[in-house]
Amino acid sequence: MNALFFIIRASLEDFRRNKMRTLLTSLGILIGVASVVLLLAFGLGLKAYIKNQFENLGSNLIYVIPGTFQGTGFRPGTFGATRFDEKDLATLKKIDHLNSIAAIYTKTVTISGMGKSEVSDLFAATQDIFPVRTFEIDVGRLFTKADVEKRAKVAVLGPKIAEKLFANKDDAVGKIVKINGQGYAVIGVLIGKGGGGFGGPDFDTFAYVPYTAALQFNPDKKFISFYLKADSDQSLTTVKDQAKRLLTKRYKEDVFSVVEQTEILSTVTSIFSVFNTVLVAIGAISLIVGGVGIMNIMYVTVTERIKEIGIRRAIGATRRDILIQFLAEAVTLSLLGGIAGLTIAFIVVFFVQRFFPAYIDLTSVLVSLLVSSVVGIVFGVLPAKRAADLSPIDAIRYE
Repeated sequence: MNALFFIIRASLEDFRRNKMRTLLTSLGILIGVASVVLLLAFGLGLKAYIKNQFENLGSNLIYVIPGTFQGTGFRPGTFGATRFDEKDLATLKKIDHLNSIAAIYTKTVTISGMGKSEVSDLFAATQDIFPVRTFEIDVGRLFTKADVEKRAKVAVLGPKIAEKLFANKDDAVGKIVKINGQGYAVIGVLIGKGGGGFGGPDFDTFAYVPYTAALQFNPDKKFISFYLKADSDQSLTTVKDQAKRLLTKRYKEDVFSVVEQTEILSTVTSIFSVFNTVLVAIGAISLIVGGVGIMNIMYVTVTERIKEIGIRRAIGATRRDILIQFLAEAVTLSLLGGIAGLTIAFIVVFFVQRFFPAYIDLTSVLVSLLVSSVVGIVFGVLPAKRAADLSPIDAIRYE
């Protein structure tokens, strides 16, 4: 233990004498470790973000959507080919253990109010869109089954679009908005749910109207999807199987999918995991570059200290002692870069967490330190072996 302590202390003393060279040598490891740890942190944060977004949209949900959903996503060429209608809505309402069902039609529109215009997404739906998506009213009221049956031209706005058009969302209720030129009375503003990051939907910017009052956008009363909410977790499979069985009486199985929310979440997170793995692999290249830098400097160090090696061998140091000495220097140099990279990663994540739920777990810390040590060993062993193989007499005579 004393010998190891002496070797590490000697290594640090040598690094202190050559501060600039030490800094430049460990810079590659520093950048590599910081890159890998940050990418892992962002990957973990992204998974947490996606999971949180799905949880905010409600539980016990099943989606009936066009196209064939497989483990890796939708099969190309099928998504969007099918459009459902009111007959399908009436059929699906017969499902046992169904808490509620929302029929959805969406369209990108221009919404105008108080002299301002914003591009947004219109959700033309049944009144169950609100309980299914766990939307709650902040100001005013939600549209009801009676509004749908009367084809009432009313709208419920997300808080962000309401504030953009009216400055104060409380002032939106009772006002008229034009959706692609068609007038709708604003009857309510929803409580914000957040979202919209990384290309995902931001439901706070959407406008919601009864589907029967959107015939100018959707004259055939077609739906692009249904959201089904089971009455319990235990009923999910039953609701899913019944929905599939009822729809196959009218459609071929390969033109629609009945998918649980957890299946979509699993697919999305797996796709991002693969993407993140690729990014981490790219970031790891800098670790190899840093390792090559350590090898180069260690060869230079061995050359500069040949006489020292000869003297140590002459007074009793073995080849193993010399090998361990230079290998320890390489590992220490690599670890210093790794610790510095880890520190920088923690600082970056600390500031990023205000905007995004990135975090560094214990695994990332241990892996980064382990990788730093391995890089030091792998790229330090050849220079260390060269030092150990030097003949004491030749080393002392070296000029």
